[in-house]
Amino acid sequence: MSVAYGQGFVEVGDRCFVARYPQWDVNVGLVVGSDGLVVIDTRATAGQGREVIDDVHRLSPGSSVRWVVNTHVHFDHTFGNASMADATIHAHENAANAFSEHAADIRRQIDADPEPDPNQPAITADVLEDVLTSPLRPPDVVFSSVRTIDLGDRLIELMHPGPGHTDGDIVARVADADVLFGGDLLEESGPPSFGSDSFPLDWAASLDLVVGLLTDRTLIVPGHGAPVDRAFVQAQRAEIADVSNLIRGLHAQGVGVEQAVAAGGDGWPFARATIEGAVRRGYAQLTGLS
Repeated sequence: MSVAYGQGFVEVGDRCFVARYPQWDVNVGLVVGSDGLVVIDTRATAGQGREVIDDVHRLSPGSSVRWVVNTHVHFDHTFGNASMADATIHAHENAANAFSEHAADIRRQIDADPEPDPNQPAITADVLEDVLTSPLRPPDVVFSSVRTIDLGDRLIELMHPGPGHTDGDIVARVADADVLFGGDLLEESGPPSFGSDSFPLDWAASLDLVVGLLTDRTLIVPGHGAPVDRAFVQAQRAEIADVSNLIRGLHAQGVGVEQAVAAGGDGWPFARATIEGAVRRGYAQLTGLS
């Protein structure tokens, strides 16, 4: 199904909603229960978090956001936490432990290169300034493997399937609606993001556990892009597995990291811009194991 920018929250399952925002093309989830609402991810600034609350109130006037879930640590999913004043924020323990360091790192990157990207017109100089100045609010409740949020008449199951996009990724499953919020373990509007805190050698195995939660009818909301189905998840998992296998094979053959990066696109499932981060991070993982 399609979700357009500016629509506010669109229902994707029984009392499960998603809103898609143009800055970093990020998705925010919303789950409604008899005892309150859960927001899944909060966007990149305090102001953007307030926009989320405004969209919640347009959908459900007078309602209260009692819980927030951060699917991982990255700023475009967490810096809006500061606007969730009455909510208890849940995250994986690794995400919570990395919160301050990640915030400092992304702010250093913006300070070093404050010019907006002309290819990303929604991310203006003002937006970048807001990323620099938004107050930070780390998670309140952390867990290592699984946790459940009781909404009164339904449950949200939070699970850490293992490292992938980061070492603190979680998915949020609403079983009665057959909806799963996948965070950046899955991306539809672009290839998987292999950043400096990703785990390309482990990512596919983590997605195996996610696939085990899905039925043929499950609707999956990725961190970025349109909702997808189980077949999409399986296909992206296979591509990530190919990346892992190629990295392991090249490393075992003694191919240097620069040569592996230069091979770019030759047999790889993604373009060089994506593969470079995966190769460098994968080689770093293998070097750490040796």
